[in-house]
Amino acid sequence: MRADLLALTPDALAALANRGLVKRAQKDLDAGHGPVVEAVESGEVRGRFADGIEVVFPPEGALDSAACTCGAPGVCRHRIAVVLGYQRLPAAAPEFTAWSPGEVGDDVLTAEFGGRAVTAARRGWRAGLAVRLRRATATDPVAVAELPTATVRFLVPGELGYAHTDATDRAQQVAIAVWAFREADTRGLAGDDIRFAVGGPSTAWVASGPALEVVTRVLSEGVANTSPVLRASIGRIADDLGESGLRWPAAAMAELGEQLDAYAARSAKHRMERCAELLAELPARFRATGAPALVLGTDEQAETRLRRIRLIALGARVRGAPGERVAEVYFAGDSSVLVLKTRWDTGEETVTGHELAGRRIAGTTLGALATSNVVSETAVRSASRALRLGTARIGTMSVTPVGAAWDDLPAVVRDFAAAAEQLADLPPKLVRPRVEAEDIAVVEIAEVCELGYHPGAQRLDAVIADAAGARARITATHSGICPGRLDALHRALASGPTQLSGALRRAGRELLIEPLAVRTEAGVLVPDLAADGRIELLGPPPTVDRDPLRTALTAAESVLAEAAHRGLSHAPPTLRTRAEHTAATLAGVGLRAMAAAMTNLATEWTADSWTAAQIRMLTTAELR
Repeated sequence: MRADLLALTPDALAALANRGLVKRAQKDLDAGHGPVVEAVESGEVRGRFADGIEVVFPPEGALDSAACTCGAPGVCRHRIAVVLGYQRLPAAAPEFTAWSPGEVGDDVLTAEFGGRAVTAARRGWRAGLAVRLRRATATDPVAVAELPTATVRFLVPGELGYAHTDATDRAQQVAIAVWAFREADTRGLAGDDIRFAVGGPSTAWVASGPALEVVTRVLSEGVANTSPVLRASIGRIADDLGESGLRWPAAAMAELGEQLDAYAARSAKHRMERCAELLAELPARFRATGAPALVLGTDEQAETRLRRIRLIALGARVRGAPGERVAEVYFAGDSSVLVLKTRWDTGEETVTGHELAGRRIAGTTLGALATSNVVSETAVRSASRALRLGTARIGTMSVTPVGAAWDDLPAVVRDFAAAAEQLADLPPKLVRPRVEAEDIAVVEIAEVCELGYHPGAQRLDAVIADAAGARARITATHSGICPGRLDALHRALASGPTQLSGALRRAGRELLIEPLAVRTEAGVLVPDLAADGRIELLGPPPTVDRDPLRTALTAAESVLAEAAHRGLSHAPPTLRTRAEHTAATLAGVGLRAMAAAMTNLATEWTADSWTAAQIRMLTTAELR
């Protein structure tokens, strides 16, 4: 029997062709309109259809090596139907084979892709990169390697011809994925979600001096007192870090510069707490002892052109400042979520998300794009999972309604308790890779238990449950940019939703979700793009237990953010007094190490003591 054809699951066939062709072939077979399939001893497989079309699979070769008399370019439905028909033969009994792509030797890689491609891949490997692996199992026999700029799926054990990736430099990405699995095998790493880093620059030579020096100056002078010269130097340092391949510190430094410029321009994009986070992130990354490829970024190319990719929209988020609006459209790819960001200089302060829904992006409207399946041949993906959609040629991108495509997603959260535990196991966000949309997921809703509105906070809260009864909280706040958000979300949650997409985070032991889109029987609704409405709720809002830990940490966050904003050399004595009172409050709720850090800050009032307190506060708030 042909083990390669037996190993091709419907999902694997959809990756090689598209899901529509697979579903049509399955429907024809179920209706008895499939081909007559014949297998010969040489390994050749033939399929004959009633209309005379014939498909021949040679003894060796991938799916596209089969010959079909229909004349359609690429992988047609006839080839897929023959594979599925072959798997239904009485003698066909596909069995799961435990294997690792790391078993593929370098000689096989060279024979498949050529020496030049393997050498180029070796340079990228030595430069350093972070990888995420999922091993093949009996329930999901496809091994997956998620690399900084591409995802590689090994659809058939031991067959590189069936290794699928969305990147144009397929040979290099497949070779790196093989070496990643080999490294995991050598280290003895097991589990469903393996993450580690290899290679990369050594922290011993990292020129962190200029970056840390400018952070100290900002803390001393204060965000409110930074000069144009200091802000210009931040831009130069960000460029230098980027040229050195230190992608994450460079991104943090660039964002810090944007925040300082926003404050100088009195822009609503400035956030005092975000400035404080960035001032702690930079020293945290340079002090961290983790793998440089994870903590500092990699030397991988900043962008990767994708060969052909199918994207499933997960909704959109609209943000903005006076005169400017930013729309973030989220898409699920093979095994990761990508985000497409678009800015509009509206020239008006009153443009809402509903009005932006009609604005065009990549040849279609924002509203359509946020609820569509997109197949693109000109997409570009960055290492941080930001997405660009090109429209260079006619026919290079198709947009269709999302329909039931969420059912086809490889990873849907069905266990809320397990999702909360997985978030708790992640490293602190300060030193994680700066990946866009890493917390975006689709969750399955078994029941909406509570639903209510807090008039004072202008916040909609809901409690949902999974099939096992575990609960999660949905929270959304009113925004003048999206006046219809809460009303649309309320209608969707009250109408028996089945799934919801959003940003997942953990607070205590509770899973919190900030929604992007809701799926009901009527389809997928994006609240940020909905028309203005009016909330009318009969029941009381869901109760929220008072959390003394959160209250104490919020007080510490306020003191630390104000100290960075005013400047340690300009802060009034009352701010030190607040730091002392906050330390007492933290000690009273059992956060003794955090209390000691605040006491040390109130005593020394230096950049080092502020940084230590801020890092501890952020980490405690995230992992408590």
